Amino acid sequence: MLEVTRIRNDYDAVIAGLQKRNLSPEVLQLVDEVIAQDDRRKQVQAELDQLLAQRNSLSKEIGQLMQGGRRDEAESMKQSVSAMKGSIEIMQDQLTAAKDRIEAILLTLPNVPQTIVPAGKHAEDNEVFRDWAGPLPAAGDKPLPHWELGKKYNLFDFELGVKITGSGFPLYRGKGARLQRALIQFFLDQAIAAGYEEIIPPLLVNEDTARATGQLPDKEGQMYHCTADNLYLIPTAEVPVTNIYRDAILQESDFPIKLTGYTPCFRREAGSYGSDVKGLNRVHQFDKVEIVQFQHPDRSDEALMAMLDHVASLLDQLGLPYRILRLCGGDLGHTSSITYDFEVFSAAQQKWLEVSSVSNFETYQTNRMRLRFRNGDGATQLAHSLNGSALALARVVAALLEFYQTSDGIEMPSVLIPYTNFERIG
Repeated sequence: MLEVTRIRNDYDAVIAGLQKRNLSPEVLQLVDEVIAQDDRRKQVQAELDQLLAQRNSLSKEIGQLMQGGRRDEAESMKQSVSAMKGSIEIMQDQLTAAKDRIEAILLTLPNVPQTIVPAGKHAEDNEVFRDWAGPLPAAGDKPLPHWELGKKYNLFDFELGVKITGSGFPLYRGKGARLQRALIQFFLDQAIAAGYEEIIPPLLVNEDTARATGQLPDKEGQMYHCTADNLYLIPTAEVPVTNIYRDAILQESDFPIKLTGYTPCFRREAGSYGSDVKGLNRVHQFDKVEIVQFQHPDRSDEALMAMLDHVASLLDQLGLPYRILRLCGGDLGHTSSITYDFEVFSAAQQKWLEVSSVSNFETYQTNRMRLRFRNGDGATQLAHSLNGSALALARVVAALLEFYQTSDGIEMPSVLIPYTNFERIG
């Protein structure tokens, strides 16, 4: 969440950044309420501190009077101290109310986009950061979409997934399952070679964990909630992996901290419909390898570019056409200050499919998590957090099958053959 000091010190920049998100005037007015509530908190705190100091002084004086045998004066003074109790309790309640209101507002306010984030309202306003330089497969060159290829070569079964669970839960089998596992291992090996530590996290998290990374209260509708135990199925490995460092104080020398993890991911994707959900385009359970970094604030933008290069190298090795978009303010996630999306080209569908989002959250998550580090002066300050999909499997599989299909089968990219132990499907 945003820091109150940042809102105060960079008020104009905060408002200008939030306006890129096309927020309503009512939401923007909450920024002013944060300042007003913080002024109230400071005023009440000062009055409370003064009253507590006065009570402590009187209590000390009462003790001295009792020791001197001046009991009547001490009893009279005790009545004054007792009368202060009600005022102190009122002030403490006012202080708690102000703090609670500030936190409630900050939990709802999104992150401030960086200055280079383009203005815009919708995905159509996103900016092409790096375009695909080569030719794209033309319509008709790759005739079968992945859902027909999956049926033809018995790679995955949507009907069985519906029977077992419901719509959006595909069942992989045979070479389809082996391809899925091969991609996961390839992505993990590449991340480990790039200096990331592998993590196998829990797949369910509690409210504190979901709140720390910004899934709550913003994304309740997208998460599967196990009500009996009040736990949530993770929408991404980002959530449990990032929370490893919740409530931690690091040393400046600890940076960079680089973590990677493979997990199944669960998203309700409420409201999705049409061609966007056909086949593997949008499913409720999918596999993903995530990369997470904690960085010194001075180096987080540099780290973000390195993460982009890492994801790009994966797609380069797979040989898939892709492009990178810089998201506009209206399409930016609630917690992100800047996000780059990778899209691969679906040869049969003739459309771009998102397979990765790489984001810098700056201090938005670490403020919620209370993740700090000691700088060279010994003082503590908030670290920066970043993450990215490297990569999300379902759409990578879809694009790979469509791109590498031939008239009599599907070829495997050479980089995957040591993992699949087969060169082709069909």
